[in-house]
Amino acid sequence: MKNLGSLNKYFFKYKWRLLLGLLFVAISSKFAVMPGNVIQGMLDLVHNMAVAKSGHNEIIALVFKGGMMLLGLALLRGFFMFMMRQTIIVMSRHIEYDQKNEIYNHYQRLNTSFYKSHFTGDLMNRISEDVSRVRMYTGPSIMYFTSVVFLVVFCVADMVRVNVMLTCCVLAPLPLLAFSIYMVNKIIFKKSGKIQAQLSAITTTAQESYSGIRVIKSFVQEKNMLRFFDTNSELYRKSSINLSLTEAVYFPSMNFFVGLSMLSTILIGGYFKIHGAISMGNIAQFVIYINLLMFPISSIGMVASMTQRAGASQKRIDEFLHTIPDIVSPLNAKPTTIKGGVAFNDVTFTYPHTGITAVKNFSFKVMPGQKVAIIGKTGSGKSTLAHLLLRMYDTSTGELMLDGKNIKEFELHDLRTQIAYAPQEAYLFSDTIFNNIKFGRDDATETEVMEAARMADLDKDITSFAKGYETMIGERGVMLSGGQKQRMVLARAILKNSSILVMDECLSAVDTQTEKTILANLQDYLIGKTIFVITHRIFTSWTFDKIIILDHGSIAEQGTHDELMALNGRYAKLYRHQTS
Repeated sequence: MKNLGSLNKYFFKYKWRLLLGLLFVAISSKFAVMPGNVIQGMLDLVHNMAVAKSGHNEIIALVFKGGMMLLGLALLRGFFMFMMRQTIIVMSRHIEYDQKNEIYNHYQRLNTSFYKSHFTGDLMNRISEDVSRVRMYTGPSIMYFTSVVFLVVFCVADMVRVNVMLTCCVLAPLPLLAFSIYMVNKIIFKKSGKIQAQLSAITTTAQESYSGIRVIKSFVQEKNMLRFFDTNSELYRKSSINLSLTEAVYFPSMNFFVGLSMLSTILIGGYFKIHGAISMGNIAQFVIYINLLMFPISSIGMVASMTQRAGASQKRIDEFLHTIPDIVSPLNAKPTTIKGGVAFNDVTFTYPHTGITAVKNFSFKVMPGQKVAIIGKTGSGKSTLAHLLLRMYDTSTGELMLDGKNIKEFELHDLRTQIAYAPQEAYLFSDTIFNNIKFGRDDATETEVMEAARMADLDKDITSFAKGYETMIGERGVMLSGGQKQRMVLARAILKNSSILVMDECLSAVDTQTEKTILANLQDYLIGKTIFVITHRIFTSWTFDKIIILDHGSIAEQGTHDELMALNGRYAKLYRHQTS
């Protein structure tokens, strides 16, 4: 239950809806109890009139009057029940909306390293299934619980007014009921947390299967994946059935204790009636109250179950919400225009989730407007330099400077706005070609989008599609080839028009002629911009101000093309091999 304290801020935000809802619950409960008094009075009057041998018309008139009163009370109760749901249930929907937005915003602020150690399916399950279970607490649970409280208070008050001894006998089984609820709740809480974790595993498996369906089909692994999914589903099924069996204890126990109360009412009430302590109408009144309390008391089990499930889900939500991102903007950081000067000063970086040192004692300086090629084999640390430059990670030791200012002193949004990044892994959204390119800059015009596509040599491909720029590319660009995806990501980076452009193996999937066309198109565009070309091969059509050869995170060679050819080392060997 202590985990549900995280929701207090939402209750405070919607306090007027909550307070009005509780008021409507109280009024509705009062109108639910009042028919007992009406029936009690009506039965006693009818009994007295029958004893006095009054006329049938008088009795019929009395019954009709009582019936109309009951109808009026039922209509009033229905109206306030409607208002009750319009306040409390609607409040729970608002809380669900706010909580999902809070989680989504927090997900976006978490570090890259967080996503390397957590599964997408688990993230999705916490923002969907867990939040839905919390909503069942903020809405139905609160509504049903307060309804029980008010009904019990109003009913018990009337029952005590009639006969204290009979009331105590009728309510005697309730402490045993409360104890059984407490014991079962402890079991439900533990099982709910386990079930949610298993559901996250199923969601993750399904998400990975759908995303990698082409790989699964190409390696004919459908049966193996189905077997793996079936195993996880079977575990979830058994756990859910086990939880349902535990929850099934509630309702038989409720009926048992309610039956005891009803039996006590008839037997003990009959005894008191014989001795003249209460009237026949009072017995009927007690029976009505017991029946009236039957569903609310029975719902205690449902409320307790929903509350325990919500507590387990909120605990899972809080695990991520309480994860503090390591990479944050400094306080009072002011927007700064980046000119493009970059300096790595004895930088070393070790990935926290693997312990692999990707960059070692790296020192290098780039002046604004220079073109730099970073060449190396797979795993040499090339992409890590790009991630450090975007501050996806912070250096383990050493400093990374931009225009003479430590990168940690920049506001994150301001920093990343001024650096364009075209990665090798082309991530596209299931949207149109136009919107995928425009993702690089929201305020871009149609002309600018088309010019970016032209420079990436993508325009001729787009015009070949029936709907052109309005073509839907499918999930992650499934409708496009690998080269088309990379060129679309490059067009997105070009459209950003930042002072620093990082091209991280973004042309690895295009043919040589297309590469030459793109590089020629970019010649004029890149004037005055600082360019980092991360590659495993040499761009012979470009002249670089500096070339770095990386090997296991360290600089093996550096210099201009002529200097490295004169050195006759790794670069010279690679150049001769590539141009032969």
